[in-house]
Amino acid sequence: MNTAPVPALTIESVSIERSSRTIVHDLSLDVAAGEIFALLGGNGAGKSTTLAAIMGFLTPSAGSIAVAGTNPAADPEQARQKIAYLPENVALYEHLSAAENIAYFMALAGAEPPRAAIGAALLEAGLAADAHDRRVTAFSKGMRQKVAIALALLREAPLLLLDEPTSGLDPRATADFTALLHTMRTKGRAILMVTHDLLGAADCADRIGFLDAGRLVEIVTVADGVDVMALHRRYGESKAA
Repeated sequence: MNTAPVPALTIESVSIERSSRTIVHDLSLDVAAGEIFALLGGNGAGKSTTLAAIMGFLTPSAGSIAVAGTNPAADPEQARQKIAYLPENVALYEHLSAAENIAYFMALAGAEPPRAAIGAALLEAGLAADAHDRRVTAFSKGMRQKVAIALALLREAPLLLLDEPTSGLDPRATADFTALLHTMRTKGRAILMVTHDLLGAADCADRIGFLDAGRLVEIVTVADGVDVMALHRRYGESKAA
């Protein structure tokens, strides 16, 4: 008998409290392999709190989370092995090259990929070959993101979490990053990005969820031909800046 694949991420009726205040209220969503889901919301909407719970740094007061079948509240280390996290500002060791950074982080994870595999991952992530052995001190945000994406490719984590990935990128770098996300999706990665940029999310996401004061108020499917400008008027700068 055929069984449905386990979603890369499932959040069911999750509420999260911090300092006796409920930050996230009854949140439910899932992200399938090969899907990009954008969670949109302004400051204080609960986006960062949701990410922290997915990675097992916060325990929900109600509901459950599963990362490829693992509950991060019960087994955070196992859950994190299935997650590649790309923060808004990627932290790399400045005195190391792009390739050396990846080798170091992979070693921390107990793996030693050959130099050729690291180079191939960096090229796939869009980092030019002449930058692989350069110290990352002068790298732009977009270049640092490519190093982090290459690390995610090597780790083969089923779930990629992105925190404001296009913030501070110029239009060319944003377009390159969007193309890279689509490549990751074709490889079967599930991608959850949190952002306040509705127009950017509409360019790359399959579905967009709108988080307002910790409540998921709407989910739209971009392929359904949604009126992005109408959504922007409802959830734009006044709520999502």
